[in-house]
Amino acid sequence: MPGKRLKVIVTRRLPEPVETRMGELFDVELNVDDHKFERAELADAMARAHVLVPTLGDVIDQRLLAQAGPDLRMIANYGAGFDHIDVQTALSRNIIVTNTPGVLAEDTADMTMALILAVPRRLREGNLLMQKGEWQGWSPTALLGHRIAGKRLGILGMGRIGQAVARRASAFGLQIHYHNRRRLHADTEEKLQANWWESLDQMLARVDILSVNAPHTPSTFHLLNARRLKLMKKTAYIVNTSRGEVVDENALTRMLRAGDLAGAGLDVFEHGNDINPRLRGLDNVMLLPHMGSATVEGRLEMGEKVIINIKTHADGHRPPDQVLPSML
Repeated sequence: MPGKRLKVIVTRRLPEPVETRMGELFDVELNVDDHKFERAELADAMARAHVLVPTLGDVIDQRLLAQAGPDLRMIANYGAGFDHIDVQTALSRNIIVTNTPGVLAEDTADMTMALILAVPRRLREGNLLMQKGEWQGWSPTALLGHRIAGKRLGILGMGRIGQAVARRASAFGLQIHYHNRRRLHADTEEKLQANWWESLDQMLARVDILSVNAPHTPSTFHLLNARRLKLMKKTAYIVNTSRGEVVDENALTRMLRAGDLAGAGLDVFEHGNDINPRLRGLDNVMLLPHMGSATVEGRLEMGEKVIINIKTHADGHRPPDQVLPSML
């Protein structure tokens, strides 16, 4: 695409410095009022743009890609996950897809650790008591939670985020256990003091807290189904800051309401922002609006990666964060 000022269409508001830099480099079209694009708007953008910059909420499927204009040659996703994009179809139409990996691990691990602390120690209930002005003073038996030091933490998915969670959890005295498609190198295991479980079922039966850090792929959809959730102790907690589709949300909700699990901290949900209403209002559940990666620093770094990917491709080189078939 050399010699031509690229038409770049961005589907949501990005941090001001990112939008400003894009405007300097490209013919950029911004979403000034930050509304969520309807499918017709996405189709129109894909018909006109050289580069589309979507986010997690933009589902780009085979039907939309079939309507893409002849000039669309790149989907520069603003986000690490790309399960909302039909990458195979994009590649078959010579449209490359990029993402923004590696900049969100620490932020997401911070939020994961916050939930690992908050749910067993009943922070949600304590905060509500204070907000409602109903606290009657200290009592020896009020809001008794559970100590996390010495407990077993199971990490499902030991990539960048999972390893960042392990480092933080070790500092709080948690024993680290993990299940991953591939076992970590022995040196990494030793550094993290992590114990590998080849069998997910066996790990689930033994851990006190489960941190879900696996991506959403066809093989991980409902990986934590009703059968597997029932393997866990009734005193166990689940924290999910990765993808809601990995957990059968209906089964999880039933077990939390029945007391078959002690509690959950959820930052992601199976159907996006359409959350199971039976999860709301449960004292033993902390719900967050997908804010695990929501830091100023992280969002700026994501924007920088998007710009580098676009500029590199425009200069005739392979973008550093291109999504390859082997990653699907």
